[in-house]
Amino acid sequence: MYIYTSDQIKSIDQEAMRGGMSTFTLMENAGGGLFRVVSQLLDGRQNIAILCGKGNNGGDGIVLARYLQIAGMDVDLLLPMGEPVTQAAKQHLNYYRNLGYTVSEFNEKMKYDVIIDGLLGIGTKLPLSSEIKKLVSWANEQSAIRLAIDVPTGVSSDHGEVDEATFQADHTLQLHGYKPASFLFPSSEFFGKKHVVDIGVAHNSSWKIWTATDVQTSWKHTLQNAHKGSFGHGLLIAGSDSMPGSAALAAIGAMRTGIGKLTIHTTPYAAAIIAHHVPEATYHFESNVEKHLSFNGVAIGCGLEPTDKLEACIQHYLKEELVLILDAGALSKRNYCLPGRKANVIVTPHPGEFARMMGQTVKEVQKNRLEAASQFAREQQVTIVLKGQYSVIAFPDGTGIINMSGNEALAKGGTGDALTGMLLASMLRLKSDRVAVANAVYLHGACADAWIENNGPSSMAAHDIDHLLPFMLKKIIG
Repeated sequence: MYIYTSDQIKSIDQEAMRGGMSTFTLMENAGGGLFRVVSQLLDGRQNIAILCGKGNNGGDGIVLARYLQIAGMDVDLLLPMGEPVTQAAKQHLNYYRNLGYTVSEFNEKMKYDVIIDGLLGIGTKLPLSSEIKKLVSWANEQSAIRLAIDVPTGVSSDHGEVDEATFQADHTLQLHGYKPASFLFPSSEFFGKKHVVDIGVAHNSSWKIWTATDVQTSWKHTLQNAHKGSFGHGLLIAGSDSMPGSAALAAIGAMRTGIGKLTIHTTPYAAAIIAHHVPEATYHFESNVEKHLSFNGVAIGCGLEPTDKLEACIQHYLKEELVLILDAGALSKRNYCLPGRKANVIVTPHPGEFARMMGQTVKEVQKNRLEAASQFAREQQVTIVLKGQYSVIAFPDGTGIINMSGNEALAKGGTGDALTGMLLASMLRLKSDRVAVANAVYLHGACADAWIENNGPSSMAAHDIDHLLPFMLKKIIG
């Protein structure tokens, strides 16, 4: 469940070779791993075309063709760009032929049930040549199941760019780990269902996927002799007369995630509405709330407009040694990096907000979400949760997490407010800030996944998290 750039994959291959594993062996491992996945996806009765390029991606396809032939499947190995030029791929092609198997001539009039793309892989450079564009267009026009090896041809492995002619895969079988383009836009739309193929090499990536198993093993279970102070006292500065619901949704998120005590700083009018939904919270209406109460963490911004008064409040809490979560109206292009601050600052922009913070367009951000978020986190020494499909969590040390839970049901106003409350509670319950953020983001998405099991995604509202979250906590954590 790790993520690798193309340069990292090349370094891993080189390290494996220095350790005694040849490129020939790596290719054999890749082809064998591909076969294990492909044999689970197909029933063995389809006629299969494997389009192999001249490099190592094509070599992986040649090994796959051998395994499929040995298994008795109907396979055409096609080399439409010519024979391989890399040494390992040449050796595997010779072995393939020595076993009595032949290379078929590419014929665009042929019909196949399955087309496997082994043309370019992570070495893709855009734009594609006219020859490859023609091959890709042919493959996309066929009424066939389409599988890609590592990345679909036409996708830039490390970024979101795609060629005008890009292989539209139903399944992409990624070697050793996920590639960044799997989670960027528009590139991710061409991967279909994503699979990872083990090639027998140790993992050392600083980016990974967070799973339900990670949540289950890292969650802090019920303490003996626990009381409300055991799970932290959080301050939520949120809500206004025109947007009281934002604070209510954040408060629900915090309460349902298990915060010990919650104080909400808001307007009297908003408090009257919020209290109906969250009677457990207490309220404060004066600006100097910190002089009267002590807190373990603060979340600011839900339902608030950016004002000088709000900015002064943020600057005050940036100087305090406690967890600080900034969302919505609290987000700007400010300098968050304060030398010596030990407590974590978490910012939670959606792509539009992050584009404004970075001085970029939304399209630029979506093409490069991982790298842009990581750069911002390192420079500003904050944890950033870049929301959206495949939410990106980037940490100040350059590491990161991709969240794969969630769906379009979360594309509603208010769901981000609920996440802010969940983050506050999770940060106060768990010792590891990294784990706390990842768990909150995963559970938030898992609520939407639970919703669509029995409902249409468009029908979910943010307040449905109120009853979905307890169900997911029970299901995942027990």
